[in-house]
Amino acid sequence: MQFNSVTKKLPTHLHKFIVQQPYDDYTAQNQAVWRYVMRLNINALKQIAHKSYIKGLKKTGIDQEMIPRMEGMNRILKEIGWAAVAVDGFIPPNAFMEFQAYNVLVISSEIRTIEHINYTPAPDIIHEAAGHAPIIANPEYSEYLRRLGEIGSKAISSPKDDEMYEAIRLLSILKENPNSTKTEILEATKAVNTLQENMGELSEMAKIRNLHWWTVEYGLIGTLENPKLYGAGLLSSIEESQLCLKNEVKKIPYSIEAADVNFDITNTQPQLFVIPNFASLSFVLEKFANTMAIRTGGLEGLKKLIVSKKLGTIELSTGIQVSGIFNNVLDANNRPIYFQTNSPTALSVKGTELIGHGTEHHPSGFGSPIGKLEGINIAIEDMSPKDLEVYGIIEGKNTCLIFEGGVKVEGTIVTGKRDLQGKIILITFKNCRVTHFETLLFDSSWGVYDMAIGNHICSAFAGAADSNSFEDIYTISDTKTAKIIYSAEEQQLHQLYETVKNYRTNCDSNIDSLMRIFKEVKSNYPFEWLLLLELYELVYDKDLSLKNEIHEELLKLKQNKQFTKLITDGLDLIIKK
Repeated sequence: MQFNSVTKKLPTHLHKFIVQQPYDDYTAQNQAVWRYVMRLNINALKQIAHKSYIKGLKKTGIDQEMIPRMEGMNRILKEIGWAAVAVDGFIPPNAFMEFQAYNVLVISSEIRTIEHINYTPAPDIIHEAAGHAPIIANPEYSEYLRRLGEIGSKAISSPKDDEMYEAIRLLSILKENPNSTKTEILEATKAVNTLQENMGELSEMAKIRNLHWWTVEYGLIGTLENPKLYGAGLLSSIEESQLCLKNEVKKIPYSIEAADVNFDITNTQPQLFVIPNFASLSFVLEKFANTMAIRTGGLEGLKKLIVSKKLGTIELSTGIQVSGIFNNVLDANNRPIYFQTNSPTALSVKGTELIGHGTEHHPSGFGSPIGKLEGINIAIEDMSPKDLEVYGIIEGKNTCLIFEGGVKVEGTIVTGKRDLQGKIILITFKNCRVTHFETLLFDSSWGVYDMAIGNHICSAFAGAADSNSFEDIYTISDTKTAKIIYSAEEQQLHQLYETVKNYRTNCDSNIDSLMRIFKEVKSNYPFEWLLLLELYELVYDKDLSLKNEIHEELLKLKQNKQFTKLITDGLDLIIKK
């Protein structure tokens, strides 16, 4: 892709999710679906959406007539400090959030099929581009979205979250592909429902996803009695944008409690949360962030990382950061006294890897005691040079350090590392043995021993302190969006859509040609309501006889409940125009 002033700031580990927008693969029917949804939504949303939405459409370069090209959107989005990139459907939640933290909107390059024109469980370009992009033109909301991404990208997940992500990704792909079988969809739906019922205690990521869902996706703003829409899921759904304001959908004041309210991506929402203004979003977000391990650290934060079984980071009170997959912690009196990783590990300070302490130096893992020395009130990090000498912490000296909780470090000190303020953050030993009573934690035969210095864990979060320390932070799903295979009959239908689109674009209404198209649709595509609407629009103020014939056919199709509202709304649009 071509990077601009915004996207060039993306870290390289996110690049693998970016795909080329397959613009030439969009069929003329896809373009018609975009046009129908956009015209209908804009017409309705003028009255029920937050005022930022309509203004934002113009600011972000969203055209109701054609599916937007990513390059065109980016030229306009960069003026408000944002960018957009195409991705293949759902991407891992932490990666999604990290894109957002860099002011980059991820847009699924797919578009919903006509069968799911009202609503699709899959992320699509209508939802992403026409739903999300316009609202970010509001500065206050834009900053909330960035901040949510920044905090959310550090949220610790659980293995159940990973299972749910893969299950929902598969279900959304299958549901949106007309070539999928009913059996495949039923099995995938069952898998999602089973997981939803057995998620157990919600992880930080599950809770942040709930907050994201009830605000960014399905948020209402204003009063409980007269709310307006701002969530992209509502703004991009013909059906739910209307249903959500009905009394049957419960309206609840938005608060931190929304983090514990799960959602079902396959159904309409039974309740929605209402914010009084965009400023309240950041207030709740900060309140929630105060409960996260990134701010609380401690034993609980470390345990969350161990449960996640994924790359994470702890930061000790000296500022040294340890990044790896944590697998063990020893504790005493509810305080961690020793931690271990069992994967390639890197040490950093302030997000920058310490020279000589990357994964190549710690390829098998890392372990270190935490806390004060037994019987000594002052922590090692706070010791003066004289204190260090008194307690035997001197280069070249063979020493024995016993920490509170019973961890013993015996060996010869080789060197130490200090930060810019002179605080000692790391001590390296040779001929070192580390034990916890009878348990061996490190043996001298394993090489030199690096001991991180810190009295306590002040922060724990998902991902690496320095992303450059690791080659593969995120994994791309093996489940790929399948390219839809169209039959010869469907390809012919798309060609008819293309012809009608060209007539509209060129302001040309060849009645004889349109009559032939109408007859072919009537004979070969008896349920093709959208193309009939496009034909009807072209002849509405031109040929009375063809207009009447098309109208009569549309009225017949309206008797099918599946098409009643779609056709009624489409006819209203044409009449108003």
